[in-house]
Amino acid sequence: MNVTEAVAARVSIRAFKPDPVPGALVREILEAAHRAPSGGNLQPWRVHALAGEPLEAFKAKVATNLSGEEPEYDVYPANLWDPFRTRRFECGEDLYATLGIPREDKPARIGQLFKNTQFFGAPVGLFFSLDRNLGPPQWADVGMYMQTVMLLAVERGLSTCAQEFWARYPKTFAEFVGLPDDHMLFSGMALGYADETAPINGLRTRRDPFDVWADMRGFA
Repeated sequence: MNVTEAVAARVSIRAFKPDPVPGALVREILEAAHRAPSGGNLQPWRVHALAGEPLEAFKAKVATNLSGEEPEYDVYPANLWDPFRTRRFECGEDLYATLGIPREDKPARIGQLFKNTQFFGAPVGLFFSLDRNLGPPQWADVGMYMQTVMLLAVERGLSTCAQEFWARYPKTFAEFVGLPDDHMLFSGMALGYADETAPINGLRTRRDPFDVWADMRGFA
């Protein structure tokens, strides 16, 4: 598989098989991803990987507080505007359509949202944090590291789902793993083998045409 194929194959998977992923394979992916670029080679990412009993213990802890905590940052700006608002709305509608959940069925929609707390059944939960004194450029660096992890996972027959949902649980996560006070949680990620029979995994979010977001000048 080449890079282009991995980029095309990567999708957010929201239903996983319970099959365990060997620790050696997880380390291989995380270690290989550290070649991701970062401004000034700061390498700002810090990663925690949970599986087995530790993962189950963490999920049990989260289950005692489904209302979450005060996030340390806003995943989306308040009063999101177009075209971003429409893109987000369409993504949500398309996702729930794969499950046959109508817009008016709020309990079912909330139930699907909180499958995030179970990593959608994935056997591995990854968490990405960074020093809280770093700025937006370093957040972008962590994002590039995460993207590299996701593409390397695809190459090895694994699937992922990046989960900024975990911004709702900064204190629970920090206490569980002993994260230093000068670090903050940025995002989580589910990692495992996709359940190809799950309808929700058939979702392919739409992308705007090239000319909507790109401007090329000076080319022959």
